[in-house]
Amino acid sequence: MNLTRAEARERAELIAVDSYEVELDLSRGEKVFGTTTAVKFSARPGSSTFIDAVTADVLSVTLNGRELDPAEVSDGVRIQLPELAADNELLVVAEAPYMNTGEGLHRFVDPVDQEVYLYTQFEVPDSRRVFAVFEQPDLKASFTFTVIAPSHWDVVSNSPTPVPVETIPGTDGGARSVWEFTPTPRLSSYVTALIAGPYQSVRSEVVSADGKATPLGIFARKSLMQYLDADNIFELTRQGFEFFEAQFGCPYPFEKYDQLFVPEFNAGAMENAGAVTILEGYIFRSKVTDAQVERRAITVLHELAHMWFGDLVTMRWWNDLWLNESFAEYMSHLAAVENTRFDRAWTTFASVEKSWAYRQDQLPTTHPIFAEINDLEDVEVNFDGITYAKGASVLRQLVAWVGPEEFMAGVREYFRKHAWRNTELVDLMAELEKASGRDLDRWGRLWLETAGVNTLRPELSVDTDGTISSFAILQAATGDQPTIRPHRLAVGFYNLNGAGKLERVHREELDVDGARTEVPALAGLPRPDLILLNDDDLAYAKVRLDPASLATATAHLKDFGQSLPRTLVWGSAWDAARDGETPARGYVELILANIAEESDSSVIQVQLRQLATTLNFYVAADHKEATATAAADRLWELASGVPAGSDAQLQFVKSYALLARSAGQLDTVSGLLEGSLTLPGLTVDQDLRWELITSLVAGGRAGDEAIDAELEQDNTATGQNAAALAKAAIPTPEAKAAAWEAIVVRGELSNALQGSAVSGFTRVLDTSLLEPYAEKYFDAVPGIVKDRTHALAQQIVVGLYPAQLTTQATVDRTDEFLASLPEDSAALRRMMLENRDGVARALRARQADVG
Repeated sequence: MNLTRAEARERAELIAVDSYEVELDLSRGEKVFGTTTAVKFSARPGSSTFIDAVTADVLSVTLNGRELDPAEVSDGVRIQLPELAADNELLVVAEAPYMNTGEGLHRFVDPVDQEVYLYTQFEVPDSRRVFAVFEQPDLKASFTFTVIAPSHWDVVSNSPTPVPVETIPGTDGGARSVWEFTPTPRLSSYVTALIAGPYQSVRSEVVSADGKATPLGIFARKSLMQYLDADNIFELTRQGFEFFEAQFGCPYPFEKYDQLFVPEFNAGAMENAGAVTILEGYIFRSKVTDAQVERRAITVLHELAHMWFGDLVTMRWWNDLWLNESFAEYMSHLAAVENTRFDRAWTTFASVEKSWAYRQDQLPTTHPIFAEINDLEDVEVNFDGITYAKGASVLRQLVAWVGPEEFMAGVREYFRKHAWRNTELVDLMAELEKASGRDLDRWGRLWLETAGVNTLRPELSVDTDGTISSFAILQAATGDQPTIRPHRLAVGFYNLNGAGKLERVHREELDVDGARTEVPALAGLPRPDLILLNDDDLAYAKVRLDPASLATATAHLKDFGQSLPRTLVWGSAWDAARDGETPARGYVELILANIAEESDSSVIQVQLRQLATTLNFYVAADHKEATATAAADRLWELASGVPAGSDAQLQFVKSYALLARSAGQLDTVSGLLEGSLTLPGLTVDQDLRWELITSLVAGGRAGDEAIDAELEQDNTATGQNAAALAKAAIPTPEAKAAAWEAIVVRGELSNALQGSAVSGFTRVLDTSLLEPYAEKYFDAVPGIVKDRTHALAQQIVVGLYPAQLTTQATVDRTDEFLASLPEDSAALRRMMLENRDGVARALRARQADVG
């Protein structure tokens, strides 16, 4: 299944692909579909190569009119192509399996109406699961799709959907139709797509910068259309078109733009050219937090940015995957701030993306942003916080380094020169150097070719009258990564005003380089109440506060007038608690004392998530139960005290249900569910009902009967996933054994149901329920990785790791396991090292909290 970079490079030197004509027959039953691929390509005469094709059965292979024996040339993954001519025509007729893993051609049956829905997911190496293809991004070609499917379906691909050309009687008595799509522009195979089923749609259009009207479509399953907020998504899409076309100096490059919400999706979305697939969870059937609405907006903008950076201009090989994703992530937040109502997206970026990046960058498996990708397995494990979040953070630092106008000027020239082609990082950096006049060689080496995050601290002297006499910024490397980097950043001075609010009274922007940077411009100024390094969050670095500033922040965190500086202080406190520099219970108190005044929904969401992590892992074992119980009580007080119907109220109630454990707390959850207890403004809708039921299940107050009764009222895909989680959370040995059997032994669950069951299995108040499975986990994992696809294996390897058995014994057993792994187990080794690091970090944090 693997493809090495060396093989890809050799193949690209041998061949150039002109076109694919792909016919897919989706009317052959539940297990397989028919796939016929005709490829035209040139080659070095007399050479041999292979084409990728993951199949159930290869029926025939015809190369330049010559029949090849499928049994000899195909192994179910590759088809060997011997004795090539200068110009070649290949025809492959095969059957391929439908998937239920969110990879290849995923098949889903809607429990509401039993309708079948299909969609493709090809990144990284899975177009080969649907048709024969030279599966590497630098072998672009034109694709022509013909699809046979039930006549009542809608069929969507990269080109506009045609009117079906004919109706064919089906073997099951149903009518079948044929859709013949027009050829696409030259694309990499991983951004081609096919979505088929009785999807419903809403249509509109947008007028591009060049005056062209581009059709827009939004699609969803029939049973979800009543919840689709199409107007909001169309508005965001138009705002994105307007912003990106202006910034990139290039009109939208494709014929139409469809956005399709699809079931059981593994990621947030996928940038298929002109046919973006999006996580179905972004259709909101119940009240959701503002953070979720904003996350959907960022996702919509992220995928739209990819139409230019990724689809129009594409990386040559997967080592530039970071640039593809980081650019879209940076541009989506920039577009949100500058051209939508989500004008505080940089606060969200600091709270969500950068905290992910800092966490990933301190793992033993951290790697440079520009990572060496030797094969496809490397790509799969490098889809991480470095690729997305650190890369985007460093791009933001690069924009500060070269200047925003210069950055965009370079990007516009990059698109002008390289449209429809493949590029490497050096191509973009060359244009940025020309536009800015800055030499980026040293910058690139220090930021892109080394790993790790630096920590910045202020050092200052203050005269007796309160005047700063000297000011320096100290920079230290973190962990085992020794690199000290240059930063463009701002230092903010904040004072408490007459209204008791912290307001910025001075800002100094400068270049920081080396272990110590003197800042003479700050000498002579009055010492403020709080000094904030990396104000405005331009740099990628952890920051620490000096003692006086820390005291001000602790007492007045809620009093910042702006959300971004407050978020940076939140982040500094979290880093210190995770690093074992400050007691975890102090961080818990900081959250509970200030979060009711937090105005940013995403920040509330992140802090509550980090509160749960701190209570589960970082609070000293002897204090864990009492601290968690007290925290839940405090959350109920907060939920009762914030404005009725507010975003904060909903978030506090959800967090309370997650943490509830005492008899009184479970009584409260039960009262909310039954309606005997109400909070003004709080609607207990269907999704909140599932969270309350699961809380009662985990607390031993409800079981199979309550879950089954709720599922009968909500027998939808969402309801089935919620029920799977709740059943796995039943706190009995029998329920845990049943969940383990379904997940690990039988392995027949879809990606979505398996993910839910994994989450439920590990949701316990009494960790002794998990003890019998620690050794079973280590015994099962090698076989799981060998037999399951990457997506399913990763769910299990990461999700079922016995992290909640937070002891040195867990670390030691993991070390034994790692020592026994064969050398060719890179993906499993990486996941297990990261699992181990989480427990080792928790043990250090607990030790710091003991006192």
